Amino acid sequence: MDKLKRVLSGRDTEEPSGLAEVIESTSLGWGTRVKGFIACFAIGCLCSLLGSCLLWVPKKGLVLFAVFYTLGNIASIGSTLFLMGPMKQLKRMFEPTRLIATIVMLVSI
Repeated sequence: MDKLKRVLSGRDTEEPSGLAEVIESTSLGWGTRVKGFIACFAIGCLCSLLGSCLLWVPKKGLVLFAVFYTLGNIASIGSTLFLMGPMKQLKRMFEPTRLIATIVMLVSI
């Protein structure tokens, strides 16, 4: 479990420096990160499910589906920011091996 925490928080390959200690002391604790991830992911799933249910509403169903499904996807993707941190998440999303998948996902949203 400790290794998983180190990998997800980005401390697996780096040696701690003065700046890293300052950033680490001002960041969220592991328990808070997990709670934020669960809450944000649950909201994302709920919005996506609600969007799928609202698809069958007459006349405005497609618009409601698009709005709620998009918000659900953004919230679900944003939930991983709690575990990894925003900068590390963006760096990993735009790595050469993931660049095409990231672009396709962002264009689809």
